[in-house]
Amino acid sequence: MTEIFEPTGPHDPRIARGSVGLLGAFNAAGVVDAADVRVAERIAALAQEDDDRVRLAAALAVRSVRSGSVGLDLDALPQLPDAPAADAAADVAHLAWPDAETWTTAIEESALVGAGVLHLEHGLVYLDRYHRLERQVADDLASRTALGPPEVDAAVLAATLRRVSGHHLSAEQAAAVEHAARHRTTVLTGGPGTGKTTTVARLVLALADQFAVAHARRMSIALAAPTGKAATRLQEAVGAELGALGALGSGPHQLAPPEAMTLHRLLGWRPDNQTRFRHGRDNRLKYDLVVVDEASMVDLTMMARLLEAVRPEARLVLVGDPRQLTSVGAGAVLSDLVAGFADHPDSPVVALTENHRSTEQIKQLAAALRDDSTDAADRVLEVLRAGTGEVTYVETDDPVEALRAECTAAALAVRTAAVDAGPDEALAEIERFRLLCAHRDGPYGVRMWNRHVEQWLAAELGGPLGTAWYAGRPLLVTTNDYALDIYNGETGVVVTEPSGRPRAWIAGAGAPRPFAPARLDAIETMHAMTIHKSQGSQATRIAVLLPDEGSRLLTRELFYTAVTRARESLLVVGSEAAVRAAVATTAQRATGLRQRLAPPGA
Repeated sequence: MTEIFEPTGPHDPRIARGSVGLLGAFNAAGVVDAADVRVAERIAALAQEDDDRVRLAAALAVRSVRSGSVGLDLDALPQLPDAPAADAAADVAHLAWPDAETWTTAIEESALVGAGVLHLEHGLVYLDRYHRLERQVADDLASRTALGPPEVDAAVLAATLRRVSGHHLSAEQAAAVEHAARHRTTVLTGGPGTGKTTTVARLVLALADQFAVAHARRMSIALAAPTGKAATRLQEAVGAELGALGALGSGPHQLAPPEAMTLHRLLGWRPDNQTRFRHGRDNRLKYDLVVVDEASMVDLTMMARLLEAVRPEARLVLVGDPRQLTSVGAGAVLSDLVAGFADHPDSPVVALTENHRSTEQIKQLAAALRDDSTDAADRVLEVLRAGTGEVTYVETDDPVEALRAECTAAALAVRTAAVDAGPDEALAEIERFRLLCAHRDGPYGVRMWNRHVEQWLAAELGGPLGTAWYAGRPLLVTTNDYALDIYNGETGVVVTEPSGRPRAWIAGAGAPRPFAPARLDAIETMHAMTIHKSQGSQATRIAVLLPDEGSRLLTRELFYTAVTRARESLLVVGSEAAVRAAVATTAQRATGLRQRLAPPGA
């Protein structure tokens, strides 16, 4: 995420040398950086726009996209979307902000708006690309709705519900399955433990039964997720549920084992284009049903590409938790869908609210973090301090002392498994404990904590680790590598062969595969990982290291996402001030999608 920066000197690369007027002043103050300024100057020159206020709006619109918003919210200024309100006001209050009313008029009448480079709608200043993407997502969803509800064989649906109702299916989940059968588009939401995956398996079966009756053939099904790790989890969980239902096989009412893949792989990666894919309006996906898990991680661009690739008559199911962190890219699509469809008489959104997990205290903590009341922080601290053993809270200014023993033990367990038992046990071991940090750098960042753990492990072993590819090094894939068929978010571990050569075993969809280290490019050590990177994955025990209360990354969504990665137990390390700051700060992204989706007059 971008932040207000403090210029370090005249040669700071974020300083746009030679820039004057409002752009120069706001750049010197660290509100917009050199890239924002140069884009604004370039498009203004092409459109012959000389109004300084319009040029500033263009630069701030570029900055807004970098910070995750789809457009610039003029009404929110001078506060900025990626900085807490108090800090933002303190940092920028001295600047000569244009008068809001005349500024809006100047933008409306500008050459940039006239040329279609900027758009002013829903109180937002959009760059043309994101305005088109947002409109396309809203239009494609409306077009799917306009096709009308699919035909449903009520007798077949009732038979399917009877078939699956004896397998731990609650009334709420059964209602969600029936809802999905009656809609071309379904947005299935719910927090941790509400049984989203259980419900997905049942609705896949229900839709397949309907399809078989209507078309006399098997339904072709694609399971997808934004990251490789999330896709693997989806495939394993849905496959296990369908297997338990006796739904997998070659019989007339059975399905082939479903395969999950990343969204990039589903849409067809193109080496010549980072934002376009092989599948689109002119080359639709072949699948009759597309299920996308972890939809909160899907940004506006990817959602637009998905909707234009799915055949209009195909079923689309989006699954996720709108309370989690939003996508790394621009937009907050899942939460916008939930809010935008809220007042529709026949909404595609169906929510699961009943928690079925046995982890009672983690459930209580997640619920407290979803609470929007004024005393939410007190409730969160009350749960944290209850001290039942399932959730442990260490209030300290010395996280090293709080985390050293457990991090060292976990690293040693992975090392021992890699040396003595092999890749399968070592890969299982890295799923038992995970340290999550908000930052990449600094005293609370993953780089520092990866170094800490490696030093502690070396001390425990009585000597240096010797090489970067030491046995037991946990690995995280950080970008998609289509040539090797490994994907962002997949995890792995280094195991030394009997010959002494290290091999990196990567756990993707299917069986783990070994790779020579020299073949791997975007790989990071994973003794610690960022909370953002942890989305789509879980571990038996999670340790959360909260940064100090002044961190601009510290939000309720960040804390909630970290907490809900834990399957069985949770350790939270940080000050009371950090907990209160997290609960008090809600991530804000300026978008217009929910307004576009809302019914007229809403």
